[in-house]
Amino acid sequence: MNRFDIALAPRRWRQLFAALACALVLTLSPSLARQAEAAGITARIDLSDQRMRVYRDGRQIHDWPVSTARRGYRTPIGTFRPGRMHRRYFSRKYHGAPMPHSVFFLGGYAIHGTNDIRNLGRPASHGCVRLHPDNARRLFGLISDGGKQNARIVITR
Repeated sequence: MNRFDIALAPRRWRQLFAALACALVLTLSPSLARQAEAAGITARIDLSDQRMRVYRDGRQIHDWPVSTARRGYRTPIGTFRPGRMHRRYFSRKYHGAPMPHSVFFLGGYAIHGTNDIRNLGRPASHGCVRLHPDNARRLFGLISDGGKQNARIVITR
């Protein structure tokens, strides 16, 4: 071994170490992403079947009927974070209608309790996601306990 081989040895070790570190990161990245997605509360609302499924740390814990936008109105599609939350709220837009345990997710759109429970399971709202008042209270508590930063609302068609 000459002096150039000795001088290159540490560089080769650094290159090997860097390559192994990159391989490890690439291998773990999907796993880490799944863990991040699984953490916290996720409320998945399916507009086609008018159901909300609630997941804690990736495991389903609730499955509830909901009412979303009726004809002429729309419920936004996408992934959202909870915004402002109110235990008691009354609509400013729709004649002071009660919206207990409101979790706003996009402007004036919210998930909230309703007294119109006979329409749960079919489109009936002006765009909000309506729940049975007991279920709205449960969801509100789950999000409050876990923190809004650890919650997601996913609405699909």
